[in-house]
Amino acid sequence: MNDAPAYTPPKVWTWESESGGTFAKINRPIAGPTHEKALPVGKHPLQLYSLATPNGVKVTIMLEELLALGIEGAEYDAHLIRIHEGDQFGSGFVEANPNSKIPALIDHSTPTPTRVFESGAILLYLAEKFGHFLPADPAKRPECLSWLFWQMGSAPYLGGGFGHFYCYAPMKIEYCIDRFTMEVKRQLDVLDRHLADHQYMCGDEYTIADMAIWPWYGALVANRVYEAAEFLDTQSYKHVNRWMQAIDARETVQRGRMVNKTSGPPEMQLHERHDASDFLTKTQDKVEAAE
Repeated sequence: MNDAPAYTPPKVWTWESESGGTFAKINRPIAGPTHEKALPVGKHPLQLYSLATPNGVKVTIMLEELLALGIEGAEYDAHLIRIHEGDQFGSGFVEANPNSKIPALIDHSTPTPTRVFESGAILLYLAEKFGHFLPADPAKRPECLSWLFWQMGSAPYLGGGFGHFYCYAPMKIEYCIDRFTMEVKRQLDVLDRHLADHQYMCGDEYTIADMAIWPWYGALVANRVYEAAEFLDTQSYKHVNRWMQAIDARETVQRGRMVNKTSGPPEMQLHERHDASDFLTKTQDKVEAAE
């Protein structure tokens, strides 16, 4: 176990701003804006304010899937929110999402603009608005919603728990890493057992449940987050890997992963998306070549 001295919590906790860790400069115990900054508004009814984290990728995959079906109303502008620079604390973003987390969606096609925040809520909103990727069958719909909410409840243990202590914390704490590793492996086993008998999360139908779970757990087994695939022995979850690869091969998913992406190969980064042609003309490699 860790040899650090035991910690005795004070009677009243006080905020030490220099707490260390990757996100120390933007984490704080209060809500609300830190500065005035209006959100840009593009030409389409749907305005997305996001970053290509797993939570952001859920929504851009959903929108690209809808567009691939020929649904013109799903056209969208995707504006980049740089969370490491505190864009999520601008006054305009806080109006869109009082929780100051990406993604946030504003639908201007409604009589008054409709804000939707929390990635699961956005997926459900879009599925109901356009009538796709959510089973209409009352016998199947609860299964889809159950897995959607499973992801929303489970992923904080993966990201805020395991990911933080394994990858981002200023020191490696054995107890914390062991605790959250155990939980993440349990979650992977839940998925692996389920996918042994199902092509997708809800049987043969690709749904918002897959779009919610794949950016987190698919990325984990593909070693795209935390560089922890070997540590977690993710190759042993063969059914999760089969499912991950099938979704990974979808062109819509590949496009969705590129939107609001600011890391990795420049040709895979589309910082902002305002038109379908942007995938061909405005990826970061082309932007840099034109400068």
